[in-house]
Amino acid sequence: MINNIDDKQYKMIVDYIMKDKEFNKISSSFHHGTDRLTHSIKVSYYSYLITKKLGLDYKTTATAGLLHDFFVTSNDKTFKESASSLFNHAKIAAKNAVDKFEISDKEKNIIETHMFPLTLKPSKFIEGWIVSFVDKGVGIFEFGVKFRYAITLWLIFVFNIMK
Repeated sequence: MINNIDDKQYKMIVDYIMKDKEFNKISSSFHHGTDRLTHSIKVSYYSYLITKKLGLDYKTTATAGLLHDFFVTSNDKTFKESASSLFNHAKIAAKNAVDKFEISDKEKNIIETHMFPLTLKPSKFIEGWIVSFVDKGVGIFEFGVKFRYAITLWLIFVFNIMK
């Protein structure tokens, strides 16, 4: 995904994260019908574009957006583990980002609050609201693609049976 982005400024901002081996392990985690790395790049880049256009802190947004799901999980989680992860992963991702990278308090807040309103703590920053909104939009689109493919296969199956 990052190779499809031509924005040199964006790539310079997130380069140190993208080169990190520990961070790249998130590519092995299944997420919304894709992998967590691809999802995080989309959230980061689209949030970066919006905040840059609005004259906001696009550098902080790019890094926080990229790190918002910085945690590795098994792809064979139970439903209970998945539900728990939904509510806890923002804090885990923030802790991982603080431990691995020198992030600001603002970046930490954006990561910790990106699951609002599922987690009841909203961001203190407009950039956090943007990352949260973009994350939901990207997630819905990724789920939609996954289900659109399944529905297409189902329709092909049904039409073939009806012949």
